[in-house]
Amino acid sequence: IMTDEPVTKKTKTNGEATEDYVPKNIFLTGGAGFIASHAAILMCKKYPQYNIVVYDKLDYCSCRENLSELEDLPNFKFIKGDIASQDLVTYVFKEEKIDTVLHFAAQTHVDNSFGNSFAFTQANTYGTHVLLETAKNCDTIRRFVHVSTDEVYGEGESMDAKPMEEDHILEPTNPYAATKAGAEFLVKSYHRSFKLPCIITRGNNVYGPHQFPEKLIPKFINQLMRGRALTLHGDGSNTRNFLYVEDVARAFDVILHKGEVGHIYNIGGKNELPNIDVAKHLLRILGKSDEESSLITFVPDRKFNDLRYTINSSKLHELGWKEEMGWEEGLNKTVEWYKKYSGRYGNIEQALVAHPRIGM
Repeated sequence: IMTDEPVTKKTKTNGEATEDYVPKNIFLTGGAGFIASHAAILMCKKYPQYNIVVYDKLDYCSCRENLSELEDLPNFKFIKGDIASQDLVTYVFKEEKIDTVLHFAAQTHVDNSFGNSFAFTQANTYGTHVLLETAKNCDTIRRFVHVSTDEVYGEGESMDAKPMEEDHILEPTNPYAATKAGAEFLVKSYHRSFKLPCIITRGNNVYGPHQFPEKLIPKFINQLMRGRALTLHGDGSNTRNFLYVEDVARAFDVILHKGEVGHIYNIGGKNELPNIDVAKHLLRILGKSDEESSLITFVPDRKFNDLRYTINSSKLHELGWKEEMGWEEGLNKTVEWYKKYSGRYGNIEQALVAHPRIGM
């Protein structure tokens, strides 16, 4: 919890129906990317009365085609822009009468952060600061939802450690996570100092359609579809908790409408697997299990690779959200999407190497 002040928005408690937050004009950053494109699609289609302004600089890992099904909807608008461009952000806030910010835009690939971490500070920390300052000076803003990551907690103490709750100390272990933690502290400071109505989310690893193939699951799918061996970091024992992207989009729907200002919400699932098991699942789905010995290879690990992240999402469950997509079904849907849209991101050769450094 960011403050001790009374909750300003109520939801259903003790069987009594109370009022949810209702936005009108939403500024959604990073919306041509992975998770945010699914959030934009859900919001535009489910709430035709909301105006959704997607703001994205179209970096290497984002793509307008991720939003193609929204192009003809009257409540959708796309603006190409950088969150670090304060003049443009200010102009858009004013012209579109923005009352709600859903801030997804970020540099997110840990491998890249070991190469050129300055780009992460620029996008994740400075970019967030620009949005906060602009929102502070905009009298129509009523919600600022900042999308963070479970990586700000650092690695779990052991495989037996209790899932981390929202008040757990932040101990980021890589430059990416550190820039996200820095952004969180800025969000908290603007809430405390200027009463900006902020909410923070911290999510598990997400997978599904639209994800750029530098990340584990789409990289492995694309490597196998090209007849290449999988490149597992270290010994493949590091575990991650994987959550299907449409479940995550629904979580943001719930948090936007029912989340309490000044609060933090973990968004986690129950699919914790070692990376080597993910590799084996994909080999099976793609009919290559009999080639496991030749298709699973081990490469040097990252500079530092967190053993596991495990978070407690009971606070979000209390708002009415639950994970719906099973691991097997979600993985199958993801494989089928990449088979159909393998050319979505053009030439992805650089993303399929063991330690990609794209855009750096």
